[in-house]
Amino acid sequence: MHIKKYCDIYKKDLFGKVIPFWMNHSPDYEYGGYFTCLDKDGSVYDDKKYMWLQAREAWMFARLYNEYEPKREYLDLAKLGIDFIIKHGQDSKGRVYFSLTRDGRPYYYQRKPYAAVFYVLALIEYFKLTGQQEYLDQAAGLFRNILKWIEEPALLDRPVMNGNIPMSNLADIMVLSSMAIEFNCVDKQQMYVDIMKKTIDRAKRHYREEESIFVENIPLHGKPIENWPEMRWFNPGHSIEVAWFLLHMLDFIEDREAEEIAYKALKGSLEYGWDSEYGGLYYFLDIENKPTLQLESSMKLWWPHTESLYALVLAYTKTGDKLWLDWLNQMHVYTYSHFVDHEVGGWFGYCDRQGNLTHTCKGGNYKGFFHTPRALWQCYSKLNVLSVPKTNGKGENNEKQRD
Repeated sequence: MHIKKYCDIYKKDLFGKVIPFWMNHSPDYEYGGYFTCLDKDGSVYDDKKYMWLQAREAWMFARLYNEYEPKREYLDLAKLGIDFIIKHGQDSKGRVYFSLTRDGRPYYYQRKPYAAVFYVLALIEYFKLTGQQEYLDQAAGLFRNILKWIEEPALLDRPVMNGNIPMSNLADIMVLSSMAIEFNCVDKQQMYVDIMKKTIDRAKRHYREEESIFVENIPLHGKPIENWPEMRWFNPGHSIEVAWFLLHMLDFIEDREAEEIAYKALKGSLEYGWDSEYGGLYYFLDIENKPTLQLESSMKLWWPHTESLYALVLAYTKTGDKLWLDWLNQMHVYTYSHFVDHEVGGWFGYCDRQGNLTHTCKGGNYKGFFHTPRALWQCYSKLNVLSVPKTNGKGENNEKQRD
């Protein structure tokens, strides 16, 4: 398929199916925030509010307002989420809950920093929308806490046991990268550049030359303990996501080694993570081919595939290398034949290894209005630039732009 055809497909899917599905079924206009546990038809099967997804959805609507079209409905839906999480999302110590009841009462606390990460990203994007400094100030304060929580998990009531060893986790690299990139776009401070440099260096340490992949965990001191499965853990989706985060950070920081690693890791992760028998990306793998502790390892989930679509579009638009277009063709066919609901709209999330749906839901406690619309928007944004005709030499387009 021609590269420009994907531009049309992703735009049509995003604005014609995905966004309408979530706009019609997700907003809770009575209590604020969003329903995310949506079945195939959009009906709600759990009305609790999960903070990862409340913040992610607010971010997504704010991003659409800021980068696509300043529509009042995007603004109103972003505000619906922002107001809810500011009112209910944190405890007296500033820590962010994992889940709340429908009306905002605390339900569960995860003892991890990730709900706070998406809270920060939502606040930054909403600051860009409103221009109100209070949102950026709150985001910066919470960001400083997140830095402490990652370094000292005990601050989140997660004590470090004697038998544990200090480890670097790929997820932490991603979230720090994402926040530093967004802060650097709105608040030019050296600390954000320094954090990006640090996360680039940490990503390099996670890179395994043998397989050309990023492994999930590495010890901060000494060698990996080979008898521990977490030291052999490969998550293709995370590895691919880190590759495109690296490419984003390299827009601000020049690092030829990191650029080379990013492209190698993207290629290696696709090759190593692809199921040659049934197609699609495995959820988890053991790099020594030993059993994984996660029983869902052979499943095919939506989000590694959405991250791959964008990573491949990004790599192709940056390099023009046909390798990435070939992989995009392969990834697109699998993704659109397994996860997309062409009738009702929205995407399913979970298949078994053979590609059969295991769940009919379009959303849950981890799946919401984020990975799919973010990837479709990012893909469309990059590809739409390629669709704009070149000028005629007089600074004028020979044809009108697509949008």
